[in-house]
Amino acid sequence: MRRRYGVIAAIVLLLVFGGLFYQGMKGRETEHKRSIRIGVTLYRGDDSFINTIRANLEEQAKEYEKETGIKVVMEIVDAKGNQNTQDSQVDRFISLGYDAICVNIVDRSMASNIISKAMEADLPVVFFNREPVEEDMRRWEKLYYVGENAKESAVLQGNILVDAYKKDPSSLDFNGDGKVSYALLEGENSHQDSLIRTEWSIQTLKDGGVPLEKITGGMANWDRSQASAWMEQWILDYPDQLEVVICNNDDMALGAADALERNGYKRPVKIVGIDGTPQGLEGLRSGKIFGTVQCDNREYASVIFKIAAAASLSQDVQKEVPLYDGKYYECSQKAVHAD
Repeated sequence: MRRRYGVIAAIVLLLVFGGLFYQGMKGRETEHKRSIRIGVTLYRGDDSFINTIRANLEEQAKEYEKETGIKVVMEIVDAKGNQNTQDSQVDRFISLGYDAICVNIVDRSMASNIISKAMEADLPVVFFNREPVEEDMRRWEKLYYVGENAKESAVLQGNILVDAYKKDPSSLDFNGDGKVSYALLEGENSHQDSLIRTEWSIQTLKDGGVPLEKITGGMANWDRSQASAWMEQWILDYPDQLEVVICNNDDMALGAADALERNGYKRPVKIVGIDGTPQGLEGLRSGKIFGTVQCDNREYASVIFKIAAAASLSQDVQKEVPLYDGKYYECSQKAVHAD
């Protein structure tokens, strides 16, 4: 009997020390990992805001290498608005053994396929800018999302115009008819930020006491040239009626301004956007647009990269980045406008 207990005790000791040895080896493996591989897939590389995030991500990778001595292999690819293409890009990242992937998803309702493959490969995913539905985000603990609070963006945008109206009603109501006549340029009908920005920018104006009259609106898919085409048509359809153009992003705001400039439109139409891209801020300085909501693009890219790097090294992401619900990070924003 004593011999039997001795054998059992020996087995228990072997299991305990074996487990400790494994954990120690795993810890040293993480500690001594000298390189990480991160794949990034963009919904559309020609989007000005996304292109700014891309440039900042590349800078973050360089800074991380200098600070830590850990080599970063980062591959950034463009899905060009095609979900099937993006799915194939993710398949390739998985087949090449990447440590983490960052996904600016084409269709937020189609994230399930990417998530399933990532779970199977135990590959952490950082979604950004285009948020998957909540049901998908809850499927796994290694899913993260970095973006902006769309309602906050819209309220800040709306208040740019509210403040202008309160200071001088005639700055928006040019003809003095007691109404501010506006056109609305929206992003995508399937993008949650577009829907929320539209709703809350208008609601903020109403809550601020601005007497609104909607003249027209259109879906320009975040695109400068599409917005410009809409504006060209509206100039013909509604000559001398438009006083304000509210846009879901800066590219569309600049597109509207391009059309007004090409047509020699003389009325000082107030155009507002969202994102604070370099192009948008330059448009603000030059007087093409009246205001925008600036997102901290460097913070945005920094958080995406920090999450991906920590996940790549099996570190506690929460110690690197404060997340709410263990998954989400909202970047800071501020309103900027012409004096």
